[in-house]
Amino acid sequence: MKRLFDLILGLCAAAVLALPIVVVAVLVRLTSNGPALYWSDRVGKSNAVFRMPKFRSMRVGTPTVATHLLQDPKVYLTPIGSFLRKSSLDELPQLWSILVGDMSFVGPRPALFNQDDLIALRTQFGVHELVPGLTGWAQINGRDGLPIPEKVKLDVEYLQRQSLWFDIWILWLTFVKVLRRDGVSH
Repeated sequence: MKRLFDLILGLCAAAVLALPIVVVAVLVRLTSNGPALYWSDRVGKSNAVFRMPKFRSMRVGTPTVATHLLQDPKVYLTPIGSFLRKSSLDELPQLWSILVGDMSFVGPRPALFNQDDLIALRTQFGVHELVPGLTGWAQINGRDGLPIPEKVKLDVEYLQRQSLWFDIWILWLTFVKVLRRDGVSH
């Protein structure tokens, strides 16, 4: 049922967002050197690594670490990078990952391939068996600012409570947070 929900919502979202996706891609290319998309190695279901696209908000050559681990993330942002992140427009290409089945609309955010501490904790508590999401319970309860143990605790809570209605509730709360630009630090 969840996969069918993701496919239907993903196709509808892709149709509605096609023009904004093209506009953002062109703006990224016009305002900085490099490709419009950044493909990042992420950890998905059963700890399998997959390639996840995002609109590039950081300059080419930025270290491949979680943004909060950079000394001064603002130094690496492209001219429109901060806007893309605060508006979550950088996440739009992840519709591709949802349509091909690497991601879901709701689930734990996919870890970077080198976030060993997050991956180990998720594996210990069975969270690694969930399909990662564009948004999730931890995302709407702290996003970038959560320490890893707290993030995993919320992922476990999602694992235990997951249902179509809970996913719809999380999507609604995500929409509200994106409009308010809550929880984005850069």
